[in-house]
Amino acid sequence: MKMRAGYSIFLLILSLTVCNAGKLSNTFYKNTCPQVEKIVREIIQIHTRNNPSLGAQLIRMQFHDCFVRGCDASVLLDTVSNSKAEKEAIPNQSLGGFDVIDDIKAAIERVCPKVVSCADILALAARDAISSPFKKSMWSVQLGRRDGRVSLATEISGNLPSPFANFTSLVQLFKGKGLNVNDLVVLSGAHTLGDSRCGAFSRRLYNFTRKGDADPSLDPTYAKILRKKCPNPASPAITVEMDPGSSLSFDNHYYDILLQKKGLFVSDAALLTDKNSNKIVTRLQRSRSLFFTAFAKSMKKMAAIGVLTGNAGEIRQNCRVVNP
Repeated sequence: MKMRAGYSIFLLILSLTVCNAGKLSNTFYKNTCPQVEKIVREIIQIHTRNNPSLGAQLIRMQFHDCFVRGCDASVLLDTVSNSKAEKEAIPNQSLGGFDVIDDIKAAIERVCPKVVSCADILALAARDAISSPFKKSMWSVQLGRRDGRVSLATEISGNLPSPFANFTSLVQLFKGKGLNVNDLVVLSGAHTLGDSRCGAFSRRLYNFTRKGDADPSLDPTYAKILRKKCPNPASPAITVEMDPGSSLSFDNHYYDILLQKKGLFVSDAALLTDKNSNKIVTRLQRSRSLFFTAFAKSMKKMAAIGVLTGNAGEIRQNCRVVNP
């Protein structure tokens, strides 16, 4: 009986261990690399002093990673042989911040070798780059992701939200990632940061219905300003703020310009075409604190899309290449 009872306890402990190994946790590295968050935060603080747009770069990188194959750091992998990696696909060619992730990974490997995944580093770095001006963490990051071993440029199409997408397409895409309409509207608020190349919206200015016309859902005065900044045909060298006057500040100003019909993309304007979505936009526009709370909640969901945990994937020693 004693042996059977002991064996039962052993099985219970084993089952709990296996279960916990497959979950994300706020204390995942408590025993294996307790200083990981401190290391990431300090390096991000150094880089943001010289690059105030780093928050926009890293949050975009995290979105693009999680929406393709899940949050497995596949966007960080370099091309191998003739198989182009995700970062080579056109929507990802404007991503920035890879060097920052490399710096963080190198620093962590010196202290905790072969322990912390690149996927977790990206999640922490994006959070800290956004949080840096606030001198506090804007949301908690659960950890325990592992890194994927596959990165294909061919998988980008159909997985990343297009700037030309209508509301129905956006909802379907987000639903496929386990996200709802509220998440769609809230996460679109990240467009308060950064800029865009003219080609992502020039059709709205010059040839919206292929008749040489402008998009009627875009404020005419703002469209005129954009045409001056972005001559036709669009030059890849010219960029425009996505949230004019507030592109370096993480706030709810995006919803102000959205309600003024100054959203830069078709996908921005699409948020006003649905009654429920429009109501969410209005609520978020009225309260910055509500936006921050909602963004933290949606980021937690987004950062858990298709994660590899337990024994799946690997812990890359170099974020740009899979382990030998």
